[in-house]
Amino acid sequence: MSGFSTARQNMVDCQVRPSDVTDSRIIEAMLKVPRELFVPLDRRALAYLDLDLDVSDAESTRRCLIKPAVTARMLQAAAIQETDKVLVVGCATGYIAAVVGQFASEVTATESESTLAAKARVALAELGMGKIAVQVAAAADGDPAHAPYDVIVLNGATEIVPEILYQQLREGGRLVGIFATTRPPRATIVTHSHEDFGSRPLFDAAAPVLPGLDRRPVFVF
Repeated sequence: MSGFSTARQNMVDCQVRPSDVTDSRIIEAMLKVPRELFVPLDRRALAYLDLDLDVSDAESTRRCLIKPAVTARMLQAAAIQETDKVLVVGCATGYIAAVVGQFASEVTATESESTLAAKARVALAELGMGKIAVQVAAAADGDPAHAPYDVIVLNGATEIVPEILYQQLREGGRLVGIFATTRPPRATIVTHSHEDFGSRPLFDAAAPVLPGLDRRPVFVF
């Protein structure tokens, strides 16, 4: 096995499986997708560490691939089916989109930074996953033109209730992400049912907030 292949196996064995991730499709996808391909060359040695990995350019807003175990646990909670249409919001360089693309029917990804969106397209194409559409769009906007979606995945945290994204869920659809609307922040699943939206906390987790989903400062006079 190459060094990266060994690191990928260790990531799954030491981070993902011990986090109660039992969905074999997620495990197989994370073993298959080369995470280093979505990381800048000078940071590839960090690709499989248990951290939120900064993949942004020096001149752009900080953007990360969130921790592997957190990624896996959120995807497992989303219970993505092979017939599902999935939207990945704030995809950065496209890693979560590549993982989801291993077992979902259709995947679209959005990214607010055009340079990162371009890198995501290149990486996905290199893996033969060019069918995954990567669009430049603000995280809060989602992809209304192609909604509704069965599943929406946030590659990061939100400090606000993303109501526009909720409206892009199909009946029975699920949104998973890290909600920093409370302390401590928690990975949460939101389900669209009977024209209402119910939320359920999954586990405590932290991640960088996606640009546009941050809490606006309140001025007190």
